[in-house]
Amino acid sequence: MKRTPPRANPREVLALNLKRLRAIHGWSQDTLALEAGLDRTFVAHVERLRRNIALDNMEKLAVALGVPLAWLLEVDLASQLQDTE
Repeated sequence: MKRTPPRANPREVLALNLKRLRAIHGWSQDTLALEAGLDRTFVAHVERLRRNIALDNMEKLAVALGVPLAWLLEVDLASQLQDTE
């Protein structure tokens, strides 16, 4: 019987990718929030898995970070980032 790998939790993937992308930019949560037009505490709560996020706000974060929206939910974001270097 073929086993399927466990599915990644989308909220965890989003949180990890936000942290990775912020680090690449050298941004704090404050800076990301300012660039995206969101509150810093909201960004912090999303990264800590304490808040759900609407698609509109995900788009704001993606635009601020300069990446396609889909990258925020990409399980293997590291490979996507290497392809762009």
